[in-house]
Amino acid sequence: MNLSYVIEGNNLYKKYRGFQLNIPQLLIPKGFATALIGENGAGKTTLMNILAGIRLDYKGELTYFGTCSDKDREENPVVKEQIGYTGPGSYYLPQWKIRQVEEVSELLFSNFHRDRFEQWLSELAVGAESGNLGKKVSSLSDGNRMKLMISGVLARDTKLLLMDEPASPLDPLMRDKLCEIIRDYLLEEEGERSVFFSTHNIADMENVTDYAIIMAHGTIVEAGFVENLKEKYVLVKGEPDDISCASNVLFSMHSNKYGYEGICLSEKLDQLAGCDISVETPSLSQISVAVMKNYSRLQDRRNA
Repeated sequence: MNLSYVIEGNNLYKKYRGFQLNIPQLLIPKGFATALIGENGAGKTTLMNILAGIRLDYKGELTYFGTCSDKDREENPVVKEQIGYTGPGSYYLPQWKIRQVEEVSELLFSNFHRDRFEQWLSELAVGAESGNLGKKVSSLSDGNRMKLMISGVLARDTKLLLMDEPASPLDPLMRDKLCEIIRDYLLEEEGERSVFFSTHNIADMENVTDYAIIMAHGTIVEAGFVENLKEKYVLVKGEPDDISCASNVLFSMHSNKYGYEGICLSEKLDQLAGCDISVETPSLSQISVAVMKNYSRLQDRRNA
């Protein structure tokens, strides 16, 4: 597959007290939904803020859409017009009314469409009265504030959505709707639009994820198309008598008196020859948890 990348990053570096982001290479494929996965504190939001231009005090090089630098992103309005961002926190001033959000968005972005914005507000039922533009941002729940942000970016003509933990404040029904929105966004201009979203709970977003990047301790520890990751790793289940042998081979493992199961690199399966095992295709969630567990500083109480 000949890939092009909507974002390319080299030697990205940002240091805080007690933490540093250090990513030698970042590649986000164009035309797909890419999930940025990691436990809390892995550096997901720092990276997302750098890519969105919220954080400018970093080192390294970024290229957008194959030709534009991060300097172009800040100096050329055309570049920012193509990028939509949603994130946690107070993106809109709390005293603003939804009507003011609409007015400011129209001033900031030439590709903002009022009718489309109001249509999305209605479709996503933002607030008890979806058509009430007089509601204050501060009166909205966390979930409705996220839906307001989503409505704002979908009201624009963009090529890239950067979404920091978009599913976290949403209920299960809206998370399903979010996956539908992302897939429709990509299909509207197939191959030309891209979505990059972060999450620490991939289970709700797995069905819309094409490519996954897994972070730990401020760096990327695994990346690839989901179908390739599911070939690289396998889910292994076995009998209690083989737990000791399997623990030396599996990437991560859960065990009890009835047996064990865990994630194994496919290339290491031959090391379990002679063991009574069954092999299954793992979910992206299972792969992600296993990879994160391998790099996590959390202690397993059973082994402490």
